[in-house]
Amino acid sequence: MSIEQVVQSKYGSVATSGRSSNQDGVRAVAEAFGYTPEQLAAIPAEANMGLSCGNPTAFASLKPGEVVVDLGSGGGLDVFLAAQVVGPQGKAIGIDMTEEMIALAEKNKAASAATNVEFHLATIDKLPLPDASVDCVISNCVINLAPDKPSVFREVARVLKPGGRLAVSDIALKQPLPEDLAKSWAAYVGCVAGAISIDDYRAGLLEAGFAHVELIDTQADLMSYAKAESRSSCCSSDASSLPVAEPESDVFRTEIRELMQRYDINEFAASVKVFAVKPAAVEQAGSTAPGDCC
Repeated sequence: MSIEQVVQSKYGSVATSGRSSNQDGVRAVAEAFGYTPEQLAAIPAEANMGLSCGNPTAFASLKPGEVVVDLGSGGGLDVFLAAQVVGPQGKAIGIDMTEEMIALAEKNKAASAATNVEFHLATIDKLPLPDASVDCVISNCVINLAPDKPSVFREVARVLKPGGRLAVSDIALKQPLPEDLAKSWAAYVGCVAGAISIDDYRAGLLEAGFAHVELIDTQADLMSYAKAESRSSCCSSDASSLPVAEPESDVFRTEIRELMQRYDINEFAASVKVFAVKPAAVEQAGSTAPGDCC
């Protein structure tokens, strides 16, 4: 089974697990990474499954009328929040490779009042969108899961309009992982083992043609998942896990728990805010005028 298939399988089980903001642990994870109670109350409860490592809509500087794309949109948490900001003249588009997640997002859309939202089943390295059609790309704890991150960065650059921006919450490494953590599929699905270093993340975006690239360590506690999971009624009371719910097997669950007991993930990884801008034509022609992504 490939990494992509493993990720699809595990997150497919998350989508059908019943996790939602109605559960204390799930809601606590979202609030720990920057979502307000008001934001969570304004969207379908099932759109939040406690899988975040930040709140990209809080720093993406979205504007009315813009087109925004969420990579790895899950149940639609950030899509629904973005849709409220860009308004009826704008559009919020979710991309996810897991059929169960798309089905859940469509169910949440039907339960919401959003008319400017759409979801597509696709991988984030092959976006079903035209060139230069998007104002802003957001993502939340998903790019680390992509096996081919350079292709993801190139696709983002392709679909963004000149001057368009990337505003992402993700996991990046501060130092190399211990061997057993780096080779663990449980840790990969849990958004750690697939992460790249902060320096490599920056270099990858620059190589894809982005300018004004900035990565900021938010200092958020990545052990919040383990602390909050014990409060979630959908999971076993002693489960200590990375941002993925009710695994399919006891072996998988045990591996996650043991890794989290053995390591403080904060020593090796960070929740980061990632900013980047696709240069406008004048910058591509050689202008060195400074700019701000947000």
